[in-house]
Amino acid sequence: MARRGHSPGAARRMKETAGDRAVHTVTIAILAFFSLSVAYPLIYVLSSSFSSADAINSGAVRLLPVDANVDAYQTILDSSFLMVGLRNSILYAVGGALLGTALTLLAGYALSRADLPFRRFLTFFFLIPTLLTAGIIPTYMVVRQLGLLDTPWAVILPGAMSVFNMIITRTFYQITVPRELLEAARMDGANDLQFFVRMALPLSKSIIAVNMLFYGIAQWNGWFNAFLYLSDPALHPLQLVLREILAQSSVDPSQLGGGDVTEIIRRKELFDRLKYAVIVVAMIPPLLVYPLVQRHFVKGALIGSLK
Repeated sequence: MARRGHSPGAARRMKETAGDRAVHTVTIAILAFFSLSVAYPLIYVLSSSFSSADAINSGAVRLLPVDANVDAYQTILDSSFLMVGLRNSILYAVGGALLGTALTLLAGYALSRADLPFRRFLTFFFLIPTLLTAGIIPTYMVVRQLGLLDTPWAVILPGAMSVFNMIITRTFYQITVPRELLEAARMDGANDLQFFVRMALPLSKSIIAVNMLFYGIAQWNGWFNAFLYLSDPALHPLQLVLREILAQSSVDPSQLGGGDVTEIIRRKELFDRLKYAVIVVAMIPPLLVYPLVQRHFVKGALIGSLK
């Protein structure tokens, strides 16, 4: 109990020992170090995207842009190839998020129902892909046999649903939607579909936000499926375009013996400017979306991961 005339806050400060203060100081220092280690690469990439190629190659860029210009971003706006990649990434991210979230909600809700026949068997059936995987070549053969090569579905369908997200969603429904609520809805004449649409879905805003963010970010950052299944450059996502830019930005020493050396150097300087600008453009959508769903994301992830 605090002394008369002292506030509870003052009492807590009086009880804080030197060891507590040392622990707090060390914790703040460690968090500050990790924050700076994460923030500096982002700042460097952003500054380099506004700097000249000479400043980047000479290592003059440290924290702020050197010879600031927006030539790289102007090149992106003028390049139909890069803009098509950005459009495709948005299409794959939105389509994958919507399809994956719909499938995950349906599977997670069904498996959360204790009255579902063969529920344990179905749960194990979903877990089989996490234990045994066919590999790249059999998966490619399946995609080819289905006629999905060089179509957007080749990027969206192979990873349409994550078992990890389904388990989180199932646990969320087990905690959030009690059996008594289902029994009350049945007494009012609601069937299973009506209960899911009118009762379960309105309570699922948090887990919907979690799934949308997980699937959207996975599709946005993904490039391997596009690399395997898409040969048409008009269907390549931005991440695959970025990979090609990074691959072409290095100068092969064998090229210096023949060909136009000036053209090779000019192309390398262009790629040096573009690769940082494209990285910044690729980071913008996740940075804009996450603050909008952060509250629902934290709540849904915590509820869905605990039982």
